[in-house]
Amino acid sequence: MAEAIRMPLLSDTMKEGVIAEWHKKVGDTVKSDDVIAEVETDKATMEVMPYVDGTLLYIGVEKGKGVPVNGIMAIIGKPGEDFQSILDAEGGNNSSAAPKAEPAAPSTPAPAAAPQPVAQPAPAPQPEATTESDDRVKASPLAKRLAEEKGVNINAIKGSGDNGRVIKRDVDSYTPAAQAAAPAGKAAPQIPSFTPTGEEGYTDTSLSQMRRIIAQRLSESKFSAPHFYLRMTVTMDKAMDARKAINNVSPEKVSFNDLVIKASAMALRKHPAVNSSWMGDFIRQNHHIHIGTAVAVDEGLIVPVVRFADQKSLSQIAVEAGTLIEKARTKKIQPQEFTGNTFTISNLGMMDIDEFTAIINPPDACILAVGKITPTPVVEDGAVVVRHLMKLTLSCDHRVVDGAVGSRFLQTLKTYLENPVTMLA
Repeated sequence: MAEAIRMPLLSDTMKEGVIAEWHKKVGDTVKSDDVIAEVETDKATMEVMPYVDGTLLYIGVEKGKGVPVNGIMAIIGKPGEDFQSILDAEGGNNSSAAPKAEPAAPSTPAPAAAPQPVAQPAPAPQPEATTESDDRVKASPLAKRLAEEKGVNINAIKGSGDNGRVIKRDVDSYTPAAQAAAPAGKAAPQIPSFTPTGEEGYTDTSLSQMRRIIAQRLSESKFSAPHFYLRMTVTMDKAMDARKAINNVSPEKVSFNDLVIKASAMALRKHPAVNSSWMGDFIRQNHHIHIGTAVAVDEGLIVPVVRFADQKSLSQIAVEAGTLIEKARTKKIQPQEFTGNTFTISNLGMMDIDEFTAIINPPDACILAVGKITPTPVVEDGAVVVRHLMKLTLSCDHRVVDGAVGSRFLQTLKTYLENPVTMLA
């Protein structure tokens, strides 16, 4: 019996998926583990498999179009099998029994072509009305008036109109001979004339499903959650030494972002109010700590999640974070790997950004923005020394986190980063 392949729920916020690519066409033999299509969701582009064997009988939507969650993407069955009853059960109106890549349009007579207007020749330009004041000059009234206003002798202007008539443009472009003739030995000043040579233009790019949802969710976050920002500078000299020592013995190279993930997770354990979510009519304080890390991909941003980050070693975090980031960039990440975050980190330090503020990533109550590490002269004990400083900005939802709560969290985070050995205690 033919079976409908339905749009799966590929993320917790997904309402529809957009077909990014069909890998099979109607009539192809399909195995249960074949990838028949790629679907773009609000979080990533995912591969869809049918989990049944058979022949692809029907494709419900073309590439670039959306299918609501649980809507029919395709139908698979035996060659020639009737599948119309499946579409009828969905309220569809495809009456064709023949396999098609798209539902057939209802057969209706084509509307009669509207009569096309016959192009009319453009009216010939009418010469400006002229008044001949004497036999020496022919000029339009407008040209004469402009010449009089400018104090120009109309007889000195060469006309470009019909039969040599002087018209408005001749007066506008006329340079009196007295000004054109420069004094001996001195060049006449030239007024530069700028003629535009380029062409204006623009390119419209259709919104991807991910970009559309990013815009929607972050707009909701920014304008519904009352953001406030706390900034702190961290001295990273000991962290740099610790990272170097760890990487000398660790099979997986630990990045500064891994250090920030671990330190943040441990600080959240001490300040659980920051590890919370606004739920409308109550606040949910999460007992688990899942750290999301914002990753830039072609379509926008995706946030892979390191789960139970407070319980993992730095090398474990490095392996997991590295794997998730690579999956995100190659579109292999799975829904359970980019959902469930309780706190988010956005690090632009590797892009040479000193500091910035980030928009809270729902349902989190806070997001940490991390800037680059910069050698900076500072005063210590009356002497100027160079320290490696990193700036952190914590964006907080004031409905959940107050200034004092966020400040205490940052103080604890600063302690862990400035003394990494404390994270091993």
